Amino acid sequence: MKNRVQLIGHVGQEPEVKTIAGGKKVAQISIATNDFYYKENGDKVEQTEWHRVTAWGKTADIIEKFVNKGKEVAIEGKLSYRSYDDKEGNKKYVTEITAHEILLLGK
Repeated sequence: MKNRVQLIGHVGQEPEVKTIAGGKKVAQISIATNDFYYKENGDKVEQTEWHRVTAWGKTADIIEKFVNKGKEVAIEGKLSYRSYDDKEGNKKYVTEITAHEILLLGK
């Protein structure tokens, strides 16, 4: 169970799918998950978290064909970290989920 992530949420924007060298596909989506808690005075507070998800190969194919904005999905994968230098030379850090499986939920 090392580095395993499971999420159920709604897709926040249309998937971004690209074909890279060698014909391999990569898809990127963002998923919103909601949680809530109660304050000491009893008020309910809802909290939305956004997660960046990247999928490769067959999983990217499924996303391209069947996933669109608002669709409820379940994702299983691993947490990944990477960095890059932007145009100004500043180092940027990215945390994302690399999806191994996707389950289409809802209608």
